[in-house]
Amino acid sequence: MIQEIGNKKMDNQFKADVCPGEDDFVFIFVKAQHGPDEIYLGGSEEDKIRIPKRKDLDVKEDDLVYLFSIDEDKYYMAKPGIEIEVPEGFAPKSNRVLRKTEPKHHSFAAMTACHLNTWYNNNQYCGKCGTKTKYGINERHMKCPECGNVIYPRINPAVTVALIHDDKLLVTKYRGRAQTNMYALIAGFVEIGESTEECVAREVMEEVGLKVKNIKYYGSQPWGFAGNLQIGFWAEVDGSAEITMDENELSTAFFISREELEPNDNRPALTQEMIEEFRIGNTFSTL
Repeated sequence: MIQEIGNKKMDNQFKADVCPGEDDFVFIFVKAQHGPDEIYLGGSEEDKIRIPKRKDLDVKEDDLVYLFSIDEDKYYMAKPGIEIEVPEGFAPKSNRVLRKTEPKHHSFAAMTACHLNTWYNNNQYCGKCGTKTKYGINERHMKCPECGNVIYPRINPAVTVALIHDDKLLVTKYRGRAQTNMYALIAGFVEIGESTEECVAREVMEEVGLKVKNIKYYGSQPWGFAGNLQIGFWAEVDGSAEITMDENELSTAFFISREELEPNDNRPALTQEMIEEFRIGNTFSTL
């Protein structure tokens, strides 16, 4: 998965007492014509991506906000609204390229920067009184100087469900997502007052009309592209396996055997990881 960066370690704690050095990395975002902001990167999908460094840019220290570090590398972001001339060799790219690019720790860093960029962008003004907010000094937050409202980064909990019946896995494809031919699993956001296990049962019932049993936690994944924390579960069908598909949500849903699945070496997301675990014989009964 995209957050698996080997022996390298991310330190996501906000640091107030650091100053951007010449070799520190700076993420620069720009509004896209459609969809999420694009990110300036060098290289290509077939090459190792490059991130601009402070020494490459004519930028003031106050125009940057500290994000996090990975080992000795520190990462900053240009604050929303700051215009920076980007040197030759870097171009705005969709964050989708990060699912395949190397090195992995830069891809993970860029994905996490996407999460923070969206949050900083969405909280330039206080949602309580409308006053322009200010950047936190001693911790990562945005604060209203008028009413004192403090806004922390938003994380959306969501479940991903690998549903098993007669040693087959339920796979789906979402309606309106023509950009991918990959299979998906049942997934959805946790609602107010709902446990993750209750969310699993509700989402499966809503999307394919099936009851579940033996819900078991698999693992989780930060998914900064959408600001989510994906939480994976295995489950079994309880009773009838006749699918009643929500056609507004899905374009297809069916059970598939291990032998029918193609090996997948590129698994940036929890969904692909769980499908591959099923394909090679690992399920909730063996993990």
